[in-house]
Amino acid sequence: MRKIALAIGAIVAVGAAITYIPAMINAEQPAVSTPSYAKWGKVAMEHTKAKYPNASIIDYLHIGKEMHNETTTESFKLWLKEDDREFGLYLHITFSTKTGEILEVKEQETNE
Repeated sequence: MRKIALAIGAIVAVGAAITYIPAMINAEQPAVSTPSYAKWGKVAMEHTKAKYPNASIIDYLHIGKEMHNETTTESFKLWLKEDDREFGLYLHITFSTKTGEILEVKEQETNE
């Protein structure tokens, strides 16, 4: 009888652990959210691919956002590789804060 009680106790303990462990694992994982600049990062990459069709984008950095009266500028730095040449490209995308319409895209190559 004692062995049966121990076996039942072990089964209950293992069952409780199996239920508890996945809940612990899921609780520790932070929620992944899309950054506010994601849309403009996609625009920056598409613009770069159109301008430099033979280059590979090997790195990407969101520099920041500047808000003005009626416009917002999102700035990015992309690192490109074209044949044996590697270079940076700064992109500044200015758009209407109200409508999201792109007003201007400025770019500047850099070796840094």
